[in-house]
Amino acid sequence: MQKQKKSTKGLTIEKENFSEWYSQVIEKAEITDIRNNLKGFIVIRPWGAMILENMYALYEKEMKARGHKPSFFPTLIPEKNFKKEASHVEGFSPNVFWLEKVKGEDKLALRPTSETSMYEMYSIWIRSWRDLPLKMYQRANVFRLETKATRPLIRAREFMWIEGHDCFETEKQAHKQVQEDIKITEKVLHQQFCVPSLPFKRPNWDHFPGSVYSIGSDVMMPDGKLLQQPSTHFLGQNFSKSFNIKFKNKEGKEEYVWQTCYGPAPSRMLASVIALHGDDKGLVLPFSIAPVQIVIIPIYGKDDKNKMIKESTKIKDTLEAEGIGVEIDDREKRPGEKYYEWELKGVPFRLEVGEKELKAKKLTLFTRDTGTKEKIPLASLSKIKKLGETYDKRLLTKANNFIKGKIVNCTTKAEVSKTLKEGKIARVNFCSIEKEGTKCADIVEREMIAEVRGTLANKEEKPSGKCPFCKEKAKVIAYIGKSY
Repeated sequence: MQKQKKSTKGLTIEKENFSEWYSQVIEKAEITDIRNNLKGFIVIRPWGAMILENMYALYEKEMKARGHKPSFFPTLIPEKNFKKEASHVEGFSPNVFWLEKVKGEDKLALRPTSETSMYEMYSIWIRSWRDLPLKMYQRANVFRLETKATRPLIRAREFMWIEGHDCFETEKQAHKQVQEDIKITEKVLHQQFCVPSLPFKRPNWDHFPGSVYSIGSDVMMPDGKLLQQPSTHFLGQNFSKSFNIKFKNKEGKEEYVWQTCYGPAPSRMLASVIALHGDDKGLVLPFSIAPVQIVIIPIYGKDDKNKMIKESTKIKDTLEAEGIGVEIDDREKRPGEKYYEWELKGVPFRLEVGEKELKAKKLTLFTRDTGTKEKIPLASLSKIKKLGETYDKRLLTKANNFIKGKIVNCTTKAEVSKTLKEGKIARVNFCSIEKEGTKCADIVEREMIAEVRGTLANKEEKPSGKCPFCKEKAKVIAYIGKSY
């Protein structure tokens, strides 16, 4: 039974009831709206869109800094393109939205991902080793016919993402790109969005269709389930051979390129930001991505409204000159109403500007994550940017602490089951993440409604002992968890 607060203002459900809390917070904070009568599709409202724009900007900045160039490709993909790579079409076909066929034209699909669209062009563009490496990305919406229960931002039929598609001369360069993608995830998702993740090399039976191997970065949500965030895939030469992407090497000999692809989904990452940082009052947005980093609330009576707004505008100009996102809330509402609305939306800081504050030349500064108030001199407004950096460090530390103790070493099937029921991740000696481990993975899925998520991709771990399911000698240390 869900626990409700007495107050009817803001949220009425506490975060300990995560599922209900999540649904209410994204509605009341005006992130999304699901009332558009399309199953699995949502409307992103302005507040949510502005957060996403900031997330995109940080992610694209990092990808550009590492040599990726932006591009845009068509939303539609011809069926014949899918059929060029057998395992890819087999893996994606059940989840493809097919359009009604137009007489005399190829059957078309809404893109579930863009390999088969982009690589058709790569085969035209790449001719020589001088054309490599080719590193491109696009900001795109993708569509997948999700048959499981959908959840706004978490599991949907349409989601917003960035996809990077890279080509190299050598296999070694492609493997290196996979590791670079993991570092991008660490820098942006973890260090800037303050969301820790675990990069797992997926089992053989769970990698991206058409890839040689896949790395998926999992984020633990408050309900103990894992949500896959950016994934990166080593494609080898599977697609280059299917799409005839060749180049002449320095000796003039033709070779197939080596490829990788990378897929961060900002809409899904926003779900983790909301889930990990939010509290009983609503969102708690990192300073780095908040559309409004500080809101100014002018406090006035009937006779001094214009004066307070004028003074607030001066303060706004000072803060904006420091590169801070500011808004003045001069709506005809009581200050208390404005306070809880901006707290619900997760704005990091609030400045209260009244006659007393101006006379003392000290403003009242409210900080969202700590719920504390302090006096800040008018002459020291420039330090708010530094306070914003400290604010994000607190969110990062809190999120890192959340994951501590959530990974439990298990040696028996019973221990794995108990750990999963407690909403934690089981770390086990496991027989194999290659095909021979499928039977044990089936036991996990069938009896525990969980998955073998894989082995750590950024750290080598040596197994010792036997697999708790088949009792065979373990070849890897694997992680087991429940997921969305």
